[in-house]
Amino acid sequence: MNSPTAELAAFAAGLRFSDIPAPVVRKTEDLLVDWFGSAVAGQGARAVESITRFALAMGPQIGPSEVIVRRAASSPYLAAIANAAASHMAEQDDVHNGSVFHPATVVFPPALAVAQALGASGEQFLTAAVAGYEVGIRVGEFLGRSHYKVFHTTGTAGTLAAAAAVGSLLGLDAQQMQHAFGSAGTQSAGLWEFLRTAADSKQLHTAHAAGAGLMAAYLAKDGFTGAAHIFEGPQGMAAGMSSDADPAKLTDGLGTRWATAETSFKYHACCRHTHPAADALLQVMQAHQLQSADIAHVVTHVHQGAIDVLGPVTNPVTVHQSKFSMGTTLGLAARFGHAGLAEFEQHFLDEQTLSLRDRVEMVLDAEVDAAYPQRWIGKVTVTTVDGRVLHGRIDEPKGDPGNTLSRDEITAKALRLAAFSGGANPAEMKQAVDRLWRVAQWPRVGDLLERQA
Repeated sequence: MNSPTAELAAFAAGLRFSDIPAPVVRKTEDLLVDWFGSAVAGQGARAVESITRFALAMGPQIGPSEVIVRRAASSPYLAAIANAAASHMAEQDDVHNGSVFHPATVVFPPALAVAQALGASGEQFLTAAVAGYEVGIRVGEFLGRSHYKVFHTTGTAGTLAAAAAVGSLLGLDAQQMQHAFGSAGTQSAGLWEFLRTAADSKQLHTAHAAGAGLMAAYLAKDGFTGAAHIFEGPQGMAAGMSSDADPAKLTDGLGTRWATAETSFKYHACCRHTHPAADALLQVMQAHQLQSADIAHVVTHVHQGAIDVLGPVTNPVTVHQSKFSMGTTLGLAARFGHAGLAEFEQHFLDEQTLSLRDRVEMVLDAEVDAAYPQRWIGKVTVTTVDGRVLHGRIDEPKGDPGNTLSRDEITAKALRLAAFSGGANPAEMKQAVDRLWRVAQWPRVGDLLERQA
């Protein structure tokens, strides 16, 4: 029986490199290099190291698939979960606005691990990544705003994205891909409650999604069956996880609308919900030549999703939790001109940052909320210590498709991320990035960084 699930599965199974427009291929290369920087940046982070230790303890100490933060290798499954955890730690991995979904961190880790294990070509790897992006983004859009209020969409839609990417590499046919979707969807998980207590669950969400999607695809290849209508069925994902799901979004423009190309890069090293307001504040400060000491109060005019996710974080106690604090992000941006990794690491608890943080409030704005999630508008009202009331507005935050990063900026960002963690020295990171820009020409996907002996 034809259904949105079946149609989406047939698209993912049938996608070929020759079907993908050249600009989309180039954007996928951009996204890959951007992801790689975030993966290397995860080295040394406590939550990442914990998941990586688990992965290496549970599996072989040698294998075909690269564990990036350890310069080691293991099975595809365990490498995928380790790399997925690592690449979501710095909070600089990409985001698709309309689905409120971070595709790279759940697509590239399983795709890379399986491509390395199978000896797939660069073209096959990129095709798999596009399949993952196109499926995951549409699942996120399908699940809607009500889903995101409680569920971390990257953890839930991410299982489907991973299944599509791995299924593409395994050569699943349309029926097998539909079974893979069924098995992936029944494992979808990820709740926002962790933010209230600064728990480590965000990295577990991406690790689980990458591993669950990979497993679902391999099981389908072996004849394992999954729910035929996992999205729209009466006891499927929409029924259990959303009150505003729209099945039409699962198949919106398949093969003509390339959602991969709509994906945004993250300029600031924090939750994307803070970026529009941070950019709008910087606009005001630059236009009026303000210093942070000139700011008495900032009102950020935001969408409901920002309030839902950032609202519970009122007194962040860890670096990671502070990246979900609107006040902390704006305080750092006001002080340093951006809110980067080093700024959060070194200054999120400074007295000056705390003072600025406590002068920021979020207010629901009807225009901003109506535009979300397709557009993430940034609006701020700044009151200065001398009594002026100033307004700022950004319609496309830095990194959005209409205000995107150049390849030079993406390369520089990846080098900064590696330098921050020490996960690779500048020369070897530059060499790895230069190679990645030519990934479409690779006859076989190998290691991205040299393994330790």
